Amino acid sequence: MTSTSPQIGFDRFIQLDWLTCAIKFRAGFSSIDELNELLDSAGLGVAARKKTRTVLNRLWLEPRPELIDFANRGIEIYKRNPDISVSALTWGMAIATYPFFGKVAELVGRLSALQGDCTSAEVHRRMSEIYGEREGTYRMTNMVLQSQANWGNIERVEKGKRLIRLAPKTLGNEQLIVWLTEAVIRYIGKAVSVTNLQSIAVLFPFVFEQPLTYVISNCPTLELRSEGSNNQFVALRANL
Repeated sequence: MTSTSPQIGFDRFIQLDWLTCAIKFRAGFSSIDELNELLDSAGLGVAARKKTRTVLNRLWLEPRPELIDFANRGIEIYKRNPDISVSALTWGMAIATYPFFGKVAELVGRLSALQGDCTSAEVHRRMSEIYGEREGTYRMTNMVLQSQANWGNIERVEKGKRLIRLAPKTLGNEQLIVWLTEAVIRYIGKAVSVTNLQSIAVLFPFVFEQPLTYVISNCPTLELRSEGSNNQFVALRANL
């Protein structure tokens, strides 16, 4: 599922209003001019704008071939529910598309689980252990953290040295819940325990309102597998 995934890739600060415009365009609700105007007003240089568009393309405008159907289903959810959380949709697309983004999210979720906050230095240290101690790793981790803050998932205080986990968003839309579940499976690369799904660190900004077993059992893209009497796992169906 992740053989063509970029090693880092998410190397730009991406604002939520840019993403909203990209989703609206992909859904047929607006023209690309609205997005271009926002990027123009941001005052990005030629190189920065090109790299920003590359990330926006991978997330929504031109997803990788193996994620086109997944992205299309996310857009269909938005088209049926225009008031749905763009932050939640983009979070799912980001963790499915960019393992680097997913790993930063996972670390923030895990490190802030007990007290609701952590230091950015802890996140940087763990990312350096995984991706190597280089300037690019540090800078791109900052880009992800800055984006996650702009999307309303964390707050950066003390000049960015401390990260505070904001109150999670409660999600009640069944289609969005199963779509985010699929995003998690695509990020992790294997089946996930239904019991542990809600507490998986990479999903820290969200709480599911619906009973997961029931919602997943009615989903055509996911399947439940039983291992033992009380242990169920959710996986992608074989044809996906």
